[in-house]
Amino acid sequence: MGKSLSVRGCRRVAAIIAVVVAGAVPAAGQSSAAQPRASIGSTASRTPDGHPDLQGVWFFGTLTPLQRPDDVAGRTHLTDEEIAAIETRAGSRPETFGLFADRSKYAFDKRSSLIVDPPDGKVPAMTPAGQKRQDARSAARRAADNPEDLPVYERCILGFNAGPPIIPAGYNQNIQLVQTRDYVVIHTEMVHTARIVPLDGRPRLPSHIRQWNGDSRGRWEGDTLVITSTNFTSMGTGTLMLDGNLARTGIGWSPDENLTLVERFKLADRDTLIYEFTINDPTVWTKPWTVSLPMARSDQQIFEYACHEGNYDMRYMLSGARAVEKAADPAVKTGTERNPR
Repeated sequence: MGKSLSVRGCRRVAAIIAVVVAGAVPAAGQSSAAQPRASIGSTASRTPDGHPDLQGVWFFGTLTPLQRPDDVAGRTHLTDEEIAAIETRAGSRPETFGLFADRSKYAFDKRSSLIVDPPDGKVPAMTPAGQKRQDARSAARRAADNPEDLPVYERCILGFNAGPPIIPAGYNQNIQLVQTRDYVVIHTEMVHTARIVPLDGRPRLPSHIRQWNGDSRGRWEGDTLVITSTNFTSMGTGTLMLDGNLARTGIGWSPDENLTLVERFKLADRDTLIYEFTINDPTVWTKPWTVSLPMARSDQQIFEYACHEGNYDMRYMLSGARAVEKAADPAVKTGTERNPR
């Protein structure tokens, strides 16, 4: 999507969630920092209500794959030499999106996959119903009869990496957190949305009300912020979408309206935020699965991402599909069509 790159130089931050980020900070997760992270303990910066201060801009790009590659099956961690080779290859590779690609490093904990459960580091098998649904949706996308057949990221409704849940890939890999006593705001750079999560114990929305980002409710469990989201639409989330195109992460599957998403945010130290999430959708996957992702504090600003639903590319994608159909129609080739599109 070229639309976002053309405005990448805009450095306007949404005023309602602007924060001051302290100091220059190291780039994301250097593999050399593989020692156990120091506990934040009593030295953690805290908000007036006593909770850890998670505010700031966090970079979530990493070279650690979502799923464990087959060539390291059975190994939960990589060696320093293997990680160095991965980073060298990544540094010499032309990037499709280019911007800030050099900031992505292998995660400091050296794990061979971001998925920590199941133990094999793979997304669990789909249920028969989940696979049937996925196959039908993939066929609909190839036909592209209607805008609704295309993924939500192509329609500029949600971003393909910023969630919920958050899974590294591509570009615009930054979020900004703002918290008060009663709310936490998760501002995503990808597609420039703000997810507002209440912390005040209010009841959930009725089950018939469905939202793209689900209905989120947060709470504190000690020093961990826990966010549970339900009431998603049947189209999946921004990251886990029907036939998503992120080959690098292996994403190409989607939850349905039965998804329960549990996210956890906890500081490992001042400059490292551990983000974990668990996907539980029994009608799509045979078991729940969990991801753990370290994020690095950044001194960068969040860039504006001017991608708009109903963008002009939609017309060309749909009309292109019609042109392909027309060219393949024998009636068109013989001049006998009655109702040309």
